[in-house]
Amino acid sequence: MTAPTPVRIGELIRQRKVIVCCGAGGVGKTTTAAALSLAAARAGRRVLVLTIDPSRRLAETLGVSRNPPTPVAVPADRQAAAGIHAPASLDAWMLDPKLVADESVRRLTKTPEDAERVLSNRIYQQVSSMVAGMHEYTAMEALYRLVHEGQYDLVVLDTPPSRHALDFLEAPRRLSGLVDSSALQAFLPRRDSMVARAASKVIEKILGAVFGDEFAHELVGFMMTFSGIFSALNVDVNAMRKFLSGDDVAFLLVTSPAPATLAEAHFFQDKTRELGLPFRGFVLNRSRARNTSKRWPDENALEDLPPEGRVALGRLQVMAQGELESARRDLALLTELEQRAGGTATAIAVPELPEGADDMVTLLTIADALAAS
Repeated sequence: MTAPTPVRIGELIRQRKVIVCCGAGGVGKTTTAAALSLAAARAGRRVLVLTIDPSRRLAETLGVSRNPPTPVAVPADRQAAAGIHAPASLDAWMLDPKLVADESVRRLTKTPEDAERVLSNRIYQQVSSMVAGMHEYTAMEALYRLVHEGQYDLVVLDTPPSRHALDFLEAPRRLSGLVDSSALQAFLPRRDSMVARAASKVIEKILGAVFGDEFAHELVGFMMTFSGIFSALNVDVNAMRKFLSGDDVAFLLVTSPAPATLAEAHFFQDKTRELGLPFRGFVLNRSRARNTSKRWPDENALEDLPPEGRVALGRLQVMAQGELESARRDLALLTELEQRAGGTATAIAVPELPEGADDMVTLLTIADALAAS
């Protein structure tokens, strides 16, 4: 029986419709998403990179503004300089989750008046911090909609830097259970019987006494309108979950050699398996694994050197030995990730770039390394 062949990242950027980058904060996940997008557009595809709260410098590098209401094209001169030519294209959306959440409310409510009641409600305005998964849901909702509109061949999503970045797939079920629960239903106005109406009035008075009449009124109004949204939200997420589990999607886990970020990468891999999502590989950022093939100073270099040269070279050898040990450590780590990835996924090391990755030349260097894998 033939062993399965790992899907390489170069294949993903040429064949998939969606690539989702997950990982801890500070590992270069947003940079990786931007580089993947550049690589795909250079390969001739129409690409959108969708990222949440990017760095100001990255937005400046791509030549787009942060938090616009809709995706925008990377300026034509920058695309041409990057080797992107029509019909290929590269758009970017530095996503404002609140804008997407507001649009979801408008789409899921029955009337414009219902939508306005939710949008102007103070409780809704704080809901992203009150309800687990809403922030992540808005990103996935935007991705799902954009893919099915057909404007792009590939959408690359940079998920929020959170252990809960995939919890949106479970959140609507929990939310629907909450709204359907008898405890919460008790807070909603009832008109089906005299006893129910009397009970509702008592509860309203208690809420008013505890929270104040204005807040109590807004709470009841929020629950009345938003309870109808939850059922539609659940249907949406079920469709998204089915789509994200398909062959057109690839999940990449971005990490660095730091132990804490590796633990997060392992957590995300386990989470994708638990949710039945197509995990396709690790990207090991800031790695020195490629450095093991470099030429290092050795004893042969000491020949014909004056005494002061021997001293200087000896000091370089000490420094080089530390670098070589780091390179061997990262190479062993890359091998471990390859084994953990299994037969159908991959692992790639992206070299450490001391100058950072907030300029187009560096992004293209990373893009070429990813595309060649």
